[in-house]
Amino acid sequence: MAILDIKLPNTILKALRLPQNNPRSQQIKVLKKLLRKARFTEFGQQYLFDEILLSKHPGKRFQELVPAFNYNTIYKEWWHKTLEGKPDICWPGKIRYYALSSGTSESASKYIPITNDMLRGNKIVMIKQLLSLRTYEDVPYSSIGKGWLTLAGSTELQKSDNYFAGDLSGITVKKAPFWFQPFYKPGKKIAKQKDWNKKLAEIVEKAPEWDIGFIVGVPAWVQMCMEMVIARYNLSNIHEMWPNLAFFVHGGVSFEPYKKGFEKLLGKPITYIETYLASEGFIAYQDRQYATGMRLVTGEHIFMEFVPFDDINFDADGEMINNPEALMIHEVEEGKDYALLISTAAGTWRYLIGDTIRFTDKEKCEIVITGRTKHFLSMVGEHLSVENMNKAIQLASEELNISIPEFTVAGVPHGNFFAHQWYVACDDKVDPKILCVLIDNKLKELNDDYAVERKSALKEVKLTVLSEQQFMAFMESKGKFGGQHKFPRVLKGSLLDDWQKFLKENKVENLVPVN
Repeated sequence: MAILDIKLPNTILKALRLPQNNPRSQQIKVLKKLLRKARFTEFGQQYLFDEILLSKHPGKRFQELVPAFNYNTIYKEWWHKTLEGKPDICWPGKIRYYALSSGTSESASKYIPITNDMLRGNKIVMIKQLLSLRTYEDVPYSSIGKGWLTLAGSTELQKSDNYFAGDLSGITVKKAPFWFQPFYKPGKKIAKQKDWNKKLAEIVEKAPEWDIGFIVGVPAWVQMCMEMVIARYNLSNIHEMWPNLAFFVHGGVSFEPYKKGFEKLLGKPITYIETYLASEGFIAYQDRQYATGMRLVTGEHIFMEFVPFDDINFDADGEMINNPEALMIHEVEEGKDYALLISTAAGTWRYLIGDTIRFTDKEKCEIVITGRTKHFLSMVGEHLSVENMNKAIQLASEELNISIPEFTVAGVPHGNFFAHQWYVACDDKVDPKILCVLIDNKLKELNDDYAVERKSALKEVKLTVLSEQQFMAFMESKGKFGGQHKFPRVLKGSLLDDWQKFLKENKVENLVPVN
């Protein structure tokens, strides 16, 4: 059975045939739809959704009347009520499901509300992305109808008196349409497994029984899984086990630092498809084969605003000010970094998701993720973004022909000045001194501010080479071991303290300085 030939429900077919208006019109239409649905909730009544709907400029009026929130503020003021089982708070009815999300730096789990309206919107976007594959050239469409191996968190949900909570993947699988079940691997039994090591072992054991065409997951964990399959069955590459593997759907982190090591495991080229699926909603996806960016979902279930990521709207720790400048989609510019505020069909209103994005093509609404509002280094004005770091790692690994599956950076004191301290995972043979110099030089080429500060207050760059296993061990020690979790690219505060303590306990001291 070909997945593209499956007959879809009429409601989804109708949504898929929505006319392609301009993004501004689409977004206003989405905002009005959300406001109408939530107008009688406590949130909608307090912030005068009826008045906004009657306004000639609902987008601007919405920004005037509704404050911007981060997780802590919206939880403290609103979402905690829904966890107590109260209905009609930020979205009509009771919230039955919550996605547990801690991002990459927070220690406590965040409870992100999930509604049927949100899941339906996500499902429609997923189908649109799947249908976009018909425009790709020279791809084996037969692989689309093979198995879809999804490496994600446990589908086992925690049950309380008022709700279920767990990984978004678990909620999505629980609500998945019947027609997807024959394609879904590793199957419900293995997917429920909470112990990530046991889950991987069971996947490896079952691997010969599956004909996999798609793999979906975070690059680091997918790479680990393929390495285990290759080692277990003494293969030269993963295509000896799964000859029809043709697609890798990834998201959550930049794929570029992983690409070199990833492709060493393949027997033939595959198609990479980037997605931007957060716990809060399906925000963007790659719909063109060689596109550098992903197309924002402007006409479905998410209204977006864009806060310029600068010193005016954010403090030195990446915290957003109370009343930030927020632009709508027709007001943005290409080449500038923005923090994303979203309002969704799950009762998130003007919510700071924490990611920073940049428009690569405003007309096509294509964006790239450039980092996190709190994951950047600017101790002395070097303005070093995660995008800069990813690119420098990619260029250095290509030049040295090595694989660097993980890395992280911290800013540290250096006498009366400052230094950057890099930790790099590399299981290949590499000279740390050469790697440190190379990364430093690449960053100078990529970032003018960094180059200037390296001659001034940023006096030194240090580097430690670790094994990938050491990175994974730290994640496991923090209870963040598995397909939903990503290693933070920048370490600050208590997380940096924990990392340094972990390294000390494991007697890791080989810092290589570059002056």
